[in-house]
Order: sequence, then C-alpha cells, then structure tokens
Amino acid sequence: MERVVIVGAGAMGCLFAARLALAGKQVTLVDVDTARLEQIAARGIVLHDDHGDRTARVTACTAADAEPADLVLVFTKAMHTAAAIRSVAHLNDGHCCALTLQNGLGNAEALAEVFPADRVLIGVTDWPADLLPPNGVAAHGTGHVWLGPCDKAGADHAQAATTLLNAGRMDARHDPDVLAAVWEKAAFNAALNALSTVLGLPVGGLDTPEGRRIAVAVVDETVAVAASRGIAMDRARLAAKIDFALANHKAHKPSMLQDRLAGRPTEIDAINGQIVNAATAAGLTAPVTATLADLVRMGEPGRTQARPALS
Repeated sequence: MERVVIVGAGAMGCLFAARLALAGKQVTLVDVDTARLEQIAARGIVLHDDHGDRTARVTACTAADAEPADLVLVFTKAMHTAAAIRSVAHLNDGHCCALTLQNGLGNAEALAEVFPADRVLIGVTDWPADLLPPNGVAAHGTGHVWLGPCDKAGADHAQAATTLLNAGRMDARHDPDVLAAVWEKAAFNAALNALSTVLGLPVGGLDTPEGRRIAVAVVDETVAVAASRGIAMDRARLAAKIDFALANHKAHKPSMLQDRLAGRPTEIDAINGQIVNAATAAGLTAPVTATLADLVRMGEPGRTQARPALS
C-alpha cells in the first residue's frame, strides 16, 4: 500500500496524513471544509511532535476529486461515517481497502455498505492529537494503533495496512481479536466521556465514589453486551485504564465534552446509544448506559425543550 485517502481533516486525520506523507506515501486529505483544505493545499500540514516541527505536503481536496487509492482511512465523527464513505464510493475499485479508527460502534458496518466485507478493516488508536488552525496539528507523546479485518478473508489486507501505518511510525499492530479492543474503547468512552459531558467536568472531576460506581456500572453492562456477541472483553484491563485516566488525566476534557462546550452535536448515539441498541437486540438491559445517553441527548444543540404544562 502506497496511496492513501484520509477522509476527515480534523486532528487525527491531519496527524496520520502528515506522518504518512513524511514517510513518502502518496496522501490525499479529504474534507468538506474547503477553507481548511485551501490552507493545507497551499501551505501543507505543519506537524509539531517530539521530533520537532516539520511540514508535510499532501493533496487536499473534496471527496469527488479524490483519485484511486490503496487504502481509505476514515476519521470523521461517527455520525458522519455513512455520508463520508458514500462520498468516496468511486474509490471502491475492487482493490482499495477501507479502515475505520473512529470512536464508537457501527462505523465498520457503514463502511461495509460501500466496500466488500473482506476489504473493510477496523481498529482503534490512542494517539494524542490537537488541531492547530489553520493548517497545523500537535501530537506530543506516544500512541498505538490496533487493527484487524472485519472478515477473516481480509487478514492479508489488515497486515498490509499495518505495514503502511508503521512506515509513518504509528506503532500499528495487527490484532486478529481487534473487536475486543473496539468494544473496550467504546466502554471506556461510554463511561467517562458521557459522564464528563453530563457534569461539564474534566476527567478529574469524576474521581469520586459516585463517579466510579457509575463508570463501573457502564463497564459491566458493556462487558455483558459484548459477551452476548461472542466478544470477550478484558474487564480487568479496562478497569485499570479507567483508574489510570482518573488518576493521571485529571485536566483532560474528553472530545464529547469539547463538542458540548463548542455547541456541536456529540457522538453519544454511536457510543452509549450503540451499546444500548446492542443490549436490546440481545434481550439484555443497560440502564446506566441508557440513562447517561438520555442525559447527554437532552443537552444536544437545537433540541426542543419541553414546555411546562399550564395549570
């Protein structure tokens, strides 16, 4: 794999685009924000990381102008996945693969509506990245990528994508059991991101007996739902991640809270909402996860507020 189309020019999209371009790969960055695309096309992506400041040159264009590629990498918000992958449907030439490293559940299914199942890849990443308008991205510290095929027939494609990402020093690992990692990240986000958004507090504000009880309840509900699908989550590892975040990321504002503070829609339906839907389909209940979802939805922008009844 040498040619990559990255859909979504946010922080993660720009980080991966810059790292791969600096490794000599042919990178096209696609977005709907034409003003940002113009800045990147003219000035490149300025990457600020532990290796210094560098400028990566990429092709920046709208989806319709994207040319054939070996891999489409999707980094939009989950609520935009279906539209995003349809916008690059012309790249489905029987050769190209599609990879989602997005938050939430249901993204791979959206990709599979456009690309063959054996060419749809799924994964997670914990790379830190912050967008620096108009054409920069900062990524200090380290991260990893875990990815695998949605269909066993796609194992070779997953390995090729892993090799590609490692050319850009993304510390990618081919994980045949990647669905467990995807569900673990969804559980982590469902617990901490949603609660942080409801309370309007950074992660450190959740480190109370009440906050921990709620987070543990969400984890247990998600573990049960995943198990109903034959996905074995590592509950102890997930609990350790939550403990670490509460102790070490006290000032961090999760992306869901950042969206709320900026007046943008959140990914609540792709995270808590998808877990609740999966629970219902399996004949299970996830009351704490569902309550957090409803509380976040109540604060979504543009939501009509109920009027009190007249006496």
